[in-house]
Amino acid sequence: MIDASSAASHLPPVLRPEHPPVRSLSELADRVDGEVRGDAAGVTLTGVTLATADLRPGEAFVAIRGVNRHGAEFAAEAAAKGAVAVITDAAGAEAATDAGLPIVVVDDPRARLGELSAWAYGTGADDKLPLLLGTTGTNGKTSVSHILEGILDQLGVVTGLSSTAERHIAGEVIVSRLTTPEASEFHALLALMRERGVEAVAVEVSAQALSRHRVDGLMFDVAAFTNLSHDHLDDYADMQEYFEAKLPLFRPDRSRRAVICLDSAAGADVAARCEVPYETIITPAIAVAPDADADWRVDIVEERQDGTRFTLTARDGRSLTTVVPTIGRHMAANAGLAIVMALQAGYTWERLVTALDGERIDAYLPGRTQLVSGPEGPAIYVDFGHSPDAFEKTLAAVRRVTPGTVVMLFGADGDRDASKRYDMARTAVEGSDILVVTDHHPRFEDPDAIRATLVAGARKARPDAEIYEYTPPERAIRETVKLVGDGDAVLWAGPGHQDYRDIRGRRAPYSARELARRALRDAGWAVPEPVWPVPYPEHETPASDPERPA
Repeated sequence: MIDASSAASHLPPVLRPEHPPVRSLSELADRVDGEVRGDAAGVTLTGVTLATADLRPGEAFVAIRGVNRHGAEFAAEAAAKGAVAVITDAAGAEAATDAGLPIVVVDDPRARLGELSAWAYGTGADDKLPLLLGTTGTNGKTSVSHILEGILDQLGVVTGLSSTAERHIAGEVIVSRLTTPEASEFHALLALMRERGVEAVAVEVSAQALSRHRVDGLMFDVAAFTNLSHDHLDDYADMQEYFEAKLPLFRPDRSRRAVICLDSAAGADVAARCEVPYETIITPAIAVAPDADADWRVDIVEERQDGTRFTLTARDGRSLTTVVPTIGRHMAANAGLAIVMALQAGYTWERLVTALDGERIDAYLPGRTQLVSGPEGPAIYVDFGHSPDAFEKTLAAVRRVTPGTVVMLFGADGDRDASKRYDMARTAVEGSDILVVTDHHPRFEDPDAIRATLVAGARKARPDAEIYEYTPPERAIRETVKLVGDGDAVLWAGPGHQDYRDIRGRRAPYSARELARRALRDAGWAVPEPVWPVPYPEHETPASDPERPA
């Protein structure tokens, strides 16, 4: 079920099951030892939500304290939209009294949201659910999830997916809001997937999702770890705290078994502290300790613009050779991890060999080193990577398949981890022949200041480098295409699949993939038809480009 109000506000829709269970508010209060204020007799609910914008009539509104305001201040709005009750803490109960709804008071409503949602939608660990296959790590979570979904599709499995880029339900595609949705949205999504006959769900699990209780109430049949590198230090005090935030996924209350990649140094640490049965995997071509002992290994066979061929070999000698449809040794590592996850989920080796050995993995990875150019002219890759480690791996992959010049085009997020900007700039300039700095999501930061930091970091690393700075990105990609020709390549890192830019709280329509196609076409190169939604009409220029009329 798609919320029309979400569509109207240009936000991705919030999904609900078509036939949710009807639950008693009194029983809910008993389950969480909540104090009931007001008359709960005979009150029933069909779901829970954190946001009044997402609320459906018949649901309970969970009001939590935010950074600046308490959600209970919106209780009257929730009542007007058809909420049947408010679930909140003691402070929220006082603020919500005038809304006229029964109130259930609990100590920490956010921490109880997963439990409440699982009960409301019948999606707890003991309920009949699709297989849940979750992946965490700094880089590769989205790629592993989409590759895993592609593999399962090739096996004939009805699949679901929840990633940074998209949600999939038995073939239906919906753009994502968060890397991992809030617990109430996640459980509702899972209930809808169950109604649609989904058998297995590939899930991207961020550190923030674990810290902020977004995956509470779920049991993953297989949990996987990709790697750990510098990122998200705006949310965590240091790398150790960031690492610790991921570990709960590998405990018996969260998962049944695990697959751990040993390519980064943190892999061995995850394995040492994993509390469920696990297997390990390594890609010697990119691993920090290539001789480390592992249950599985990924060996690179061939790298081409249209894909990376690799062989996956088990400790007992079993092997298969397949192709992941994108460039990069790290993408082969992601694909190998996905195959072993499928095996750990119960799909047999023989079935996987029949579908994959000697074949290509049939997966679409939106905005992940996505080639948007045609067979002639410069190659342009649009990528979602936004960390130093992602830049290093992806630039190296582009270099290996590019006979000519490699140009890097990128910007940095505003109001996010600023401590990584110098390292992003250093990695970008060291891995490319020409560097172009532009804007990304400035949010409420000064974009000029963000670019100045990036340019300074790049010049410090390579004083003699050829560096350009252009704003806005619409101009930057046009100028970048002028720098390259046949046999050259451009890596535009950061925007990936996203169809907007966040500028002072406004989501402006924007597509790096489409802008790259237009720049190529304007320069006289043939471009393929897009396989992604275009966020603005073919002949409309985004309003954020000051050089052309809107």
